Amino acid sequence: MQLTRTFIYDAPAGQVLAMLRYPGFWDRVARATGATSSSTQVTEAGETIEVVTEQDQKVVGVPAFAKKFVGETTRAIIRQTWRGDAADYVIDTPGSPISITGSATVAESGRSTVVTYDLDVRCGVPIVGKKLEALVCDLTGKGLDTEHEVGADWLAGNV
Repeated sequence: MQLTRTFIYDAPAGQVLAMLRYPGFWDRVARATGATSSSTQVTEAGETIEVVTEQDQKVVGVPAFAKKFVGETTRAIIRQTWRGDAADYVIDTPGSPISITGSATVAESGRSTVVTYDLDVRCGVPIVGKKLEALVCDLTGKGLDTEHEVGADWLAGNV
């Protein structure tokens, strides 16, 4: 199932990219999304910058059929591999039948910057897989929306 989100920031692309590659930004996003723990590591190798965030979240507001697949808490490992203004984007949830892969792109547009996430959510469980994919798309979309809100505050200097 496809999940696409496009966000506009009132800042140059260089500032947006710097924010998306800064561990402190991801710590703030984790707090805003209610993560119970979070850590981010950034590594650079030539033209490639890898941002890996690991976080634990309490599972709330999901139907009973979904809780048996994800439990009471879930661990997410979000790996962004940046090359220039585009990243391969992978969210792993160990022990879960869900996989999320795709891309993130940053493009300057006039005096603003457009960030687009284009993700593919898959679930390997027969019968309820599509329901789980829809649920994960909804939850991931809400997380991305929160990330945008935190990012807009961050870039406005409201840190």
